Amino acid sequence: MNVQFQQAIDVRQVERRRHQRVKVQVAGRFMREDRLEFPCVSIDFSPGGVALQSNAVVSLRERIIVYFNQLGRIEGRVARHLEGGFALQMSLPEVKREKIASQLTWLANRSALGLAEDRRHERIAPRYIDTTLTLPSGRSLHVRVIDVSRSGAALSAELGPPVGTPVTLGKRRAQVVRHFNSGFAVEFDRLIPENEFDGNVEI
Repeated sequence: MNVQFQQAIDVRQVERRRHQRVKVQVAGRFMREDRLEFPCVSIDFSPGGVALQSNAVVSLRERIIVYFNQLGRIEGRVARHLEGGFALQMSLPEVKREKIASQLTWLANRSALGLAEDRRHERIAPRYIDTTLTLPSGRSLHVRVIDVSRSGAALSAELGPPVGTPVTLGKRRAQVVRHFNSGFAVEFDRLIPENEFDGNVEI
């Protein structure tokens, strides 16, 4: 059996031994005590702590609130600095810890098995495929939409922004969550309303 897969499916069991970390990349944003927000990406994760990749400078023991696209809101305190990031120690209620463990199991299994991104929402090939991606610097790139769901889109482009970069796709705010051979994927900050989601949807 694939070692990564075995590690992934056993994450809740090893959690009880002492919060073994699982390497999963999840994009998100975090807020410091001064209420400034910054993009981040998880390096590894457990129900007891998370290592984050970020260029922001934070203080030891500082309280941080993180909003992950696929895991929701968590909070903790900075336990140590890392090269290119920092580690958070979390203290979660048992129910929240079990929920995080289940979500990590799914994410790790998906990565180990080479599965595609989350398919919570139906994906379609839109009629209008040409659109503009705007970067935080204000620079605009022409991209083509491969497919789109209510929660995100796969885009064709020669180069893609780093995972975790906040962008605007057309008029929709989003965040880069994954790269693949011919492009990259983004997740929208807000779902496309169901009554607007059809082949004529404009991104």
